[in-house]
Amino acid sequence: MANNKADSRTARHVRLRKKLQGTSERPRPAIMRSLKHIYAQVIDDTTGRTLAAASTQEKELNAKGNREGAKLVGAKLAERAKGQGVSKVVFDRGGFRYHGRVASLADGAREAGLEF
Repeated sequence: MANNKADSRTARHVRLRKKLQGTSERPRPAIMRSLKHIYAQVIDDTTGRTLAAASTQEKELNAKGNREGAKLVGAKLAERAKGQGVSKVVFDRGGFRYHGRVASLADGAREAGLEF
């Protein structure tokens, strides 16, 4: 039984990761959402490599940790992933609910060309 919100999220993420596996054909974009920022990285689990990453903390992105900022992060992540030759992914929401900033990040990535 989880004692707090963080433990509950970790338990949900572990449950989710039992089913999701990022491969070289379909890597896994992993999402981390904090109170101020949102982070995303595309991971190939077979080799353990991070292929692309983006976050609201990047100076060039000039984004805040809100829904608009998450959409920009999703678009930048998709752009960098496509630069690595990745077009199809398996979305890992990281134990977070698929709404708000997480959904905005996914929408931004889809609009920029990533297929989930």
